[in-house]
Amino acid sequence: MTTSALSFGSAARLYDSIRPSYPARAVTWALGAEPLRVLDLGAGTGLLTGTLRAAGHRVVAVEPDPQMRAVAAERHPGTQVLAGSAEAVPLPDGSVDAVVVGQAYHWFTPQDALPEIHRVLREDGVLAALWNVRDERAPWVAALSAVVGSESYGLEDAWPYGPVAPWFTTPELGLTEHTVTVPTGRLTDLVRSRSSYLTATPTEQSRLDRQITDLVATDPALAGHDHVDMPYRTCVYRMRRV
Repeated sequence: MTTSALSFGSAARLYDSIRPSYPARAVTWALGAEPLRVLDLGAGTGLLTGTLRAAGHRVVAVEPDPQMRAVAAERHPGTQVLAGSAEAVPLPDGSVDAVVVGQAYHWFTPQDALPEIHRVLREDGVLAALWNVRDERAPWVAALSAVVGSESYGLEDAWPYGPVAPWFTTPELGLTEHTVTVPTGRLTDLVRSRSSYLTATPTEQSRLDRQITDLVATDPALAGHDHVDMPYRTCVYRMRRV
């Protein structure tokens, strides 16, 4: 687990208040409509856990960062929230129907995580990795990404994280488009919730703050508006246990 992967805890409540949740359609595509026992792995503050619970799934959440875990437990009383990681899952063999990973698979060490996920899944269980990716086809979103960096990494085109065999079948891609209304005054908070900001030097953080403030004040889609609809594409990669 890298320093960047564990950088979010210091901003756990900010992260929880500004990061987008996941659309129900994406979860249904990943898991189907029937209620399952689901492991939310790398659960963070429980944003994906909330969508899973609303869909009727029985959820256990596993998260390595204690501050993120505390927010998840507060958000979802009655949900089991455990300390652990993708490389060391604190669950018995074959104990869940599905494993979902929201905005976290890129932090995993696949050669250790994939056999561990395989172990806790029942036969023919599902692994689904989800990412909310800002839709840069909107000009103002492209301008934002020009400041803070893109977050797509080609996710809309193909699985970019190496082989999953012999543990899982070839990842299948599903795309869901949705929008999240964000106060324009909080776009800086959205940037401040990113690991690249949290691990940056104070000088770099000041530069990002200044450039985002300037963008909000000058971009026609943002200037003079209290809120803006942020377009997202939720990329879901679904694979089955072999």
